[in-house]
Amino acid sequence: MSAPVPALPPPAFLPGLARLDLTRVELVIGDQRPLAPPVKSARSLSRCLQLRPAARGEASLAGGTLAIAVAPGDEDWALALCAAFAAPDAPAAADPASLALLALARRVGASPASVLIEGATGTGKEGLARLVHQGSARQAGPFVAVNCAALPEAMVEATLFGHERGAFTGAHAAAPGLIRSAHGGTLFLDEVAELPLAAQAKLLRTLQEREVLPVGATRPLAVDVRIVAAGNRDLAAEVAAGRFRADLYWRLAVFPLTTLPLARRPADILPIAAHWLLRRAEAGGLVPWLDAGARAALLAHAWPGNVRELGNVLDRALVLCDGPVIRADHLLLAPAAASGADPSLPGLVRAAEADVIARTLASSASRRDAARRLGISERTLRYKLASRRADASAAMVQ
Repeated sequence: MSAPVPALPPPAFLPGLARLDLTRVELVIGDQRPLAPPVKSARSLSRCLQLRPAARGEASLAGGTLAIAVAPGDEDWALALCAAFAAPDAPAAADPASLALLALARRVGASPASVLIEGATGTGKEGLARLVHQGSARQAGPFVAVNCAALPEAMVEATLFGHERGAFTGAHAAAPGLIRSAHGGTLFLDEVAELPLAAQAKLLRTLQEREVLPVGATRPLAVDVRIVAAGNRDLAAEVAAGRFRADLYWRLAVFPLTTLPLARRPADILPIAAHWLLRRAEAGGLVPWLDAGARAALLAHAWPGNVRELGNVLDRALVLCDGPVIRADHLLLAPAAASGADPSLPGLVRAAEADVIARTLASSASRRDAARRLGISERTLRYKLASRRADASAAMVQ
């Protein structure tokens, strides 16, 4: 049996590395000196993280190896990439408030209590619900996510609680419903405030009696499911307004959790961006690299659209950048717009046009494809993008 490889101190060019959990990767620094993981031998690990100092920062992904060249001033982005690579399935978080919320969610997961997650759109409510599920005794069971706002109003009860054959026109066969589909696991009800009052009454009985009554059935069926509900509206205010049942609210809110807007947890921005861009580089090759100006712009933005907006901005930048380096002008973020847009009609028209162009670019294969979909020439599109960048640059220096 070979002697264990002695652990080495973190490299001087990346001192913050000591704070990361790298037990799931083989770490190679500079001249191939490995840091021995405490549990598994380095040879048993299929993923490798290679770090070296350099004059210019860059990263490349090939198979299971991420190689990062760390330049002075790029340490924060290098650490974010390291953390995302070492734990690709873990929530992307570094802000103390987020870490405390995740720890609480894991603790709640171990209990059978119903959970209510409240927070603005795009703040990671479903991800938090999955964490609760993964930390529970039901983790081997199904996790069924339902957007209550997307359910057809006439089919809410049949979709959730199931139905018998012939229960209504078009019901040619019986269906178990989403609640029974989550038997032995967790049912995540997003936008639960959108449920009609009749469906709320049936859901309350399911929580109380652990049974469902399919549409058209005469006998209830036992079901073993944990309910995690979420909403972007204040459910207590909905109860006061008579739009949500008070008894159901108290059944759901056994343990309430609240997600925070991205602007209130700025230390999460770079970790989330690192996870996002690493996924975009899974096919191999150079990993998109945020330069110092881009990182500063991301940290300064107000993020009214939270994580969803951040993802859109990064996807847009991937279309606009000509190489692996993403600069601030590729993000199309104007600080002035975050604090207050031009209220005049021409200003509103420009803002609407910029939004349409940005969304089309993010979902198009190329600028030529985007121009075709927008019904303009590629030259016109280049002119509009250049104008937008000029406006953003002017806003940055004001």
